[in-house]
Amino acid sequence: MKKFEEKTIHSEPIFKGKVISVKVDDVILPNGNESKREIVNHPGAVAIIPITDDGKIILVEQYRKALERSIIEIPAGKLEKGEAPETTARRELEEETGYGCHELTYIQSFATSPGFADEVIHLYAAKQLFTIEDKADLDEDEFVSLMEVTLEEAEKMVQEQKIYDAKTAFAILWLKLEQSK
Repeated sequence: MKKFEEKTIHSEPIFKGKVISVKVDDVILPNGNESKREIVNHPGAVAIIPITDDGKIILVEQYRKALERSIIEIPAGKLEKGEAPETTARRELEEETGYGCHELTYIQSFATSPGFADEVIHLYAAKQLFTIEDKADLDEDEFVSLMEVTLEEAEKMVQEQKIYDAKTAFAILWLKLEQSK
C-alpha cells in the first residue's frame, strides 16, 4: 500500500472536452472515511527552455484567458496522443518560436496542480538553435510574440509577475542553479 493512499470506490465522468476531462471519484481515505475528489485529466505537456548561443532565453508572450491577461512564458504545448515528449518539444519549439535545435536535453518532469489535476509537464533545454525557413504554423487559436532575455531579466520578470506561471518560474530557477555550478 502507498502511504496515505485513497482507494477509488466509484468514478463518475462529468465532462469531456477537447483538451481535458473531469471526473468525480468517491474514495476511501486512509482513516476509513469516505470523501469525494474532483479530478481533471490532462494528456500532459512539454515545456522548452530555448537558449541562444549567447546565453539568452527565448520567451513567448501570450494571452491566457483563464487569467484574463497576457503573461510571458517558455514555449510549451500539450502532448498529442501517442506522441513522445521529445517529439512534442521539437514541434512546439518550431511552432512557437520558428527555431529548431541541434541539442535537446531532458531536464525533468513535474506535476502542475496535483491537488486536482493529473497533468505532468516534461521540461527540456534546447541549445544550438537554428532558424527554420518554412516553419510550422501556430495553432489557429494561438497568438504569441517572441523576446530574448538574459537570466537576470527573466528573474526580474518573475518578481514583477510578468512571468506568472509555475513552469516558467521553475525553468528560471533551474537555469540559475545550472549557472551556479
